[in-house]
Amino acid sequence: MGELSRPTLEVVDLKIRFGGILALDEVSLRIDPGEVVAIIGPNGAGKTTLFNAVCGFVRPDSGRINYRGEPLLGTAPHRLARLGIARTLQGLGLWPGLTVQENVVAGSRVRPGLLPSLLALPSSDRIEAELASKAHEILDRLGIAGHTRAYPGTLPYGVQKRVIIARALMAEPSLLLLDEPVSGLSAQDIDELAALIKQLRARMCVAVVEHHLDFVMAISDRVIVLNLGRVIASGTPKEIRDDPQVATAYLGEDVKSPEASSDA
Repeated sequence: MGELSRPTLEVVDLKIRFGGILALDEVSLRIDPGEVVAIIGPNGAGKTTLFNAVCGFVRPDSGRINYRGEPLLGTAPHRLARLGIARTLQGLGLWPGLTVQENVVAGSRVRPGLLPSLLALPSSDRIEAELASKAHEILDRLGIAGHTRAYPGTLPYGVQKRVIIARALMAEPSLLLLDEPVSGLSAQDIDELAALIKQLRARMCVAVVEHHLDFVMAISDRVIVLNLGRVIASGTPKEIRDDPQVATAYLGEDVKSPEASSDA
């Protein structure tokens, strides 16, 4: 099967139980190269559990997870970056004692070819310079290169969120998992992050877990809706906006964007 016709991520009949709670119930989905796919649903729907399963933090009771056609289950979380998978967490997770550049460079430490740097061998200076240059390039792409030498705690929350994404991009992922990336951001920050994600699709596929529905509808090629551990809908943003089952899952919340409502 060709690289472009093979899904980057494929989840098949995934079931995860925590005691008496069925967190994921026969969940299946796929994410194709170049796609931006959002996974939405009420609190407790199973969204973060799904990400945790993909990243090896939770062992499914049954089902399969394939990455670029190869089984992913059983892969240790620290090996994911080598495979081309990067994830941001809901919390920031930045190291306060490191500069922005040092935090971002840390995203490359698990990639092949960096052993000399870790062992302080003679070639480490060259490697460090290459990493610093790459980090600066990514920070510039995200519009925060001016904060290279700053410490995270001195920066606005929206800038810190971009630093987290920059660190994930240092691993040159084929699959980027973003867990609630716009939580706590201003409207301007959200718009800028949406523009960034649209640019990233040329280099990778992106999966986003998010509650901010206008953001989801603006960035996504497809939206997958989870409720009580099951996929209840999957389709284009317009199809999801118009799906009454989705509105019911959100306890009557209107999932239509203001633009969609004005067009009705």
